Amino acid sequence: MRILALHPEIENYLEKHNLKDKFEKQKIFFEQDFRHPSLHTELLEPKEMRIYSFKIDRKYRAIFVFYSKNTIEIIDANNHYR
Repeated sequence: MRILALHPEIENYLEKHNLKDKFEKQKIFFEQDFRHPSLHTELLEPKEMRIYSFKIDRKYRAIFVFYSKNTIEIIDANNHYR
């Protein structure tokens, strides 16, 4: 699985919240198997929108969509509990 380059705003968000290293670790798991247990990948509601998320850490998640069969685009990173 391939992840497209992050938008600069998402990179800034990760840096601002000290998540860069955690994101890189999860990215490695994701590229090996997007269903890796530590990612807690889930299809978000409404399911017909086909928007997914995976866990960066206990508090933050990366929101993504499939760009093609083997490529995704991260469209947001956010505080999961807000």
